[in-house]
Amino acid sequence: RAEEVKTAATVRDLELPAVRRFRSAHSATPQAHLLSNGRYAVMLTGAGSGYSRWGDLGITRWREDVTRDDWGAYVFLRDVRSGEVWSAGYQPSGVEPDAYDVMFTEDRAEFVRRDGTITTTLDVVVSPEHDAEVRRVSVANTGYFPRDIELTSYAELVLAPPAADTAHPVFSKLFVQTEYVAKIGAILATRRRRSSAEPEIWAAHLAVVEAEALGEQEFETDRARFLGRGREVRTPIAVVDGRPLSNTVGTVLDPVFALRRRVRVPPGRTARIAFWTLVASSRADVLDLADKHYDATAFDRAATLAWTRAQVQLSHLGVDPDQASLFQRLVGHVLYADPSMRPSPEAIRRGGGGRAALWTQGISGDIPIVLARIDSIEDLAIVRQLLQAHEYWRMKQLAVDLVILNERGSSYVQDLQIALKT
Repeated sequence: RAEEVKTAATVRDLELPAVRRFRSAHSATPQAHLLSNGRYAVMLTGAGSGYSRWGDLGITRWREDVTRDDWGAYVFLRDVRSGEVWSAGYQPSGVEPDAYDVMFTEDRAEFVRRDGTITTTLDVVVSPEHDAEVRRVSVANTGYFPRDIELTSYAELVLAPPAADTAHPVFSKLFVQTEYVAKIGAILATRRRRSSAEPEIWAAHLAVVEAEALGEQEFETDRARFLGRGREVRTPIAVVDGRPLSNTVGTVLDPVFALRRRVRVPPGRTARIAFWTLVASSRADVLDLADKHYDATAFDRAATLAWTRAQVQLSHLGVDPDQASLFQRLVGHVLYADPSMRPSPEAIRRGGGGRAALWTQGISGDIPIVLARIDSIEDLAIVRQLLQAHEYWRMKQLAVDLVILNERGSSYVQDLQIALKT
């Protein structure tokens, strides 16, 4: 809870000059934001946590945790000379920054933090062209001396349906194997199929440097080696102690993606590193994607196309930027359990008997439910707006059941029921 209070974020609507500032202490759930191209989706919180998914398959491991919020894909930074360690977002290191701002828009998420004379900007974009995401970290040195900074990416791999991974995480990890392609400096990962009915999935992770690079790229795919015995993602031994990554690949017990590059940032200059994660249904296809994105201009192209796609989608749905911002703010309440939304004990005791009672209404209970209770035809605009939100969330690859409960008493007119059906 204390970590949530520390985290501040800014939400900026698409094309709106006004900036709404909030602090997560105002809500029991983290502020969440969705980015998607219709196939590949990324969810991010104001602290920098979240998930990456490709259709029904999870790429990175994520759990709903309103208190710690420390699941997701991250970038660690370490000053080589002083040994100081922090994150590009607030999580997972939890180091208190001198300044911290988050900008959420339809086409990207931007995390800006200042730590002494170093200002880092993390831009997260989902490519509209390909099933890929990019997290570009810009490191600006406002001091008088050059700084050598190590940047290390980290994400736990799933490559399976999130529900299956949650039910049997240890068993799920056994089927992922990794390899390193030195020609393009990319880590590859795939899930060995147990039957021909399972979809084939390949993921690649690579780093594109726009700066003076020092030394060779290091990589790691073994979570135990990266974190160290008895440690968690907040203080990984490979980062805190400055240990070289082991360059381990193969069939590891607990697979991760981790890449490290060291750059020198002169005074008044900015160094940039783009960490790409790409997904395809074959090894040849994912290697082709990695080759296409191993270029400094790939980020600018993806960012430009993402902005264009955002404009087209909002126009197609008939949703203005204010409404889109509202739908995004509701995402946190959909994905995280909010005590303020919990009914009273009396209402729970009057319940209809659990999930089975939903099945007769065609509701599985396997995905989040957004319930609209209405008893007046004057409130029909809210239902219409929720229908737009449902379509918007589906476009962002967020599965939600929208349930409309007509609480108006029965009559011969049934004007509200007819209006709802229409």
